[in-house]
Amino acid sequence: MTVTADDGTPLAGTLTLPAGPGPHPAVLLLHGSGPLDRDGNTPKLPTNLGPALASALAAEGMGTLRYDRRGAGATPGVWQAAGFTGNRRDAEAAVRALAAHPAVRADAVGALGHSEGALHAMSLAAHGDVRAVVLLAGYARLGEEAMRWQAGSIFGGLPAPLRLLRRPLAAVGDRVLDRLRRTDTDVARLAGIPVNARWMREMLVHDTRDDLAAAKAHVLAVTGDKDIQVDPADLATIAGLVPGGAETHRVPDLTHVLRRDPGRHTLRSYRRLLRQPVDPELLALVTTWLGRQLDAVPGA
Repeated sequence: MTVTADDGTPLAGTLTLPAGPGPHPAVLLLHGSGPLDRDGNTPKLPTNLGPALASALAAEGMGTLRYDRRGAGATPGVWQAAGFTGNRRDAEAAVRALAAHPAVRADAVGALGHSEGALHAMSLAAHGDVRAVVLLAGYARLGEEAMRWQAGSIFGGLPAPLRLLRRPLAAVGDRVLDRLRRTDTDVARLAGIPVNARWMREMLVHDTRDDLAAAKAHVLAVTGDKDIQVDPADLATIAGLVPGGAETHRVPDLTHVLRRDPGRHTLRSYRRLLRQPVDPELLALVTTWLGRQLDAVPGA
């Protein structure tokens, strides 16, 4: 299935439908940041989140739509030039296309976002025509605050000699952020490397609490207790902001890549963890909740 974005860009994707006659409830899958394809993969970091979720949701009677980000997979463009707000508009276009598909029940559309995708799912909950949203590893704060928390968390997992460099490296990071704020182009070069400057400028000033406080959809928020990229304590803020409350789960040993790690977890654990399947208990939690909210019929 191809989604036509607001600017005419064809977003190449996959529509997965359950067995049996439709129309079916359906869920839009939104992946994290970077040049991710419809399966949530980059060549160096294959999370394979898309196929796992699509299969689990189909078994519960729900369809899914997932698409390649701009500049990834079969979608044209340059991913460094795609802004944060542009990614949000692409998600809005995808929801409209999903709801309009003849095999989909327009009154039973949801969204599931992971990491950056969770932030866009929050926006859909507030402004889009969705009945329910799942936020996997989403935060409730200003983008710059979330980025600084993430940097501190990841730095804490480095070997002790490197942790001694925390203060000088933080000063370097502050200078980099100041330089990015002064840019006015989509892409800027830092140390000769092209970076997605517009995405950074827009993400830094985006406060997810505004969308959470305006949410009209049912909300399930799940963050792993060992997530080193998002503060799991934000779950309490999410529950307090969503009108009527949100169902939240802080899952023991679950990491940002949605696999469990019973040992000491650091960024270097990702490659090992990604050789494992997506946590089956997480899949069961998410699909059961969505099926209940969207009136799905398992095995349909």
